[in-house]
Amino acid sequence: MASVTEQEGVEFLEHYLTKTLRVSVSDKRVFVGQLKCTDKDCNVILALTQEYRPPPDEDIQAAAVSQGEGSAPLQLQFTNRYVGLVVIPGQYITKIEHEEWAA
Repeated sequence: MASVTEQEGVEFLEHYLTKTLRVSVSDKRVFVGQLKCTDKDCNVILALTQEYRPPPDEDIQAAAVSQGEGSAPLQLQFTNRYVGLVVIPGQYITKIEHEEWAA
């Protein structure tokens, strides 16, 4: 496995500055916002951020019970809210994705 220098890492991260990222955290929330900075502890700061929360487990279970055979696929919506500038501690991040928009 090739070693990445600190400079290469900095250049890689600089490419994503101001880009829209989707950051998943361990409690199943997802944050979508513009990358402003990060640090050596993998903390991430996003601006203009929306927070998305999955439906509560009780709602998922109730919907699964009420869905009969041959019915349409179950679709439950994430709730969202605008949170603006947010710091996401690196220890809770499970996935980071670049949010790409089709032109």
